[in-house]
Amino acid sequence: MATHLITGAGSGIGAAVARRLHGRGDDLILFARDAGRAKDLARAFPGARTLVGDLANPERLSWALGQQELPDRLDSLLHVAGVVELGEVGELTPKAWHGQLTVNLISPAELTRLLLPQLRVSRGQIVFVNSGAGLTAHAQWSAYAASKHGLKALADAVRAEERPHGVRVTSVYPGRTASPMQAKVHQQEGKEYDASRWIDPESVATTIVAALDLPRDAQIDDVTVRPGR
Repeated sequence: MATHLITGAGSGIGAAVARRLHGRGDDLILFARDAGRAKDLARAFPGARTLVGDLANPERLSWALGQQELPDRLDSLLHVAGVVELGEVGELTPKAWHGQLTVNLISPAELTRLLLPQLRVSRGQIVFVNSGAGLTAHAQWSAYAASKHGLKALADAVRAEERPHGVRVTSVYPGRTASPMQAKVHQQEGKEYDASRWIDPESVATTIVAALDLPRDAQIDDVTVRPGR
């Protein structure tokens, strides 16, 4: 039975992946920003374990994990959590830049660092859920896209570094996906949100699970998922 640690399991793509893995009997460790959120996740996924840590404060993640029981091995680490705040470069404040770079890039790097020993034991896999913005930046998306371009660089570097340890690294680049984050994006853009126009989170979950289940003679480095309508 495989053990997976997932950030962002409370909604959207993260929740879809958690449901898929939970439904087939895999062990889940769900990362939550506080104890209240951890209780919500534990109720939603009976039998799953939780870890509490604030991705907005990566300097404290090592201490937070040190106060909790970690698994001896991990088959996968799934970085799904993220934040977005749109705005033109002429308007975005340092706080907006720091917030997105911290949650979307620095914390995934720190969690990866802290959990590499467990991933090496199992010759496991790291999945970075990136974004189409990690490949192309558009107007008003500068800070978010910068964080996701950085996430691609992080994944590429970790892939090269961990190849001798047998750890696989996959980057997934979804297009616009129906989720609370997408609803927030539409609100920031001043557009009406119609979930039916965008990718179902279950479709992205299918892609992620396929990458996890790929036989060990191959790996998926990068995969792009786009709306089909």
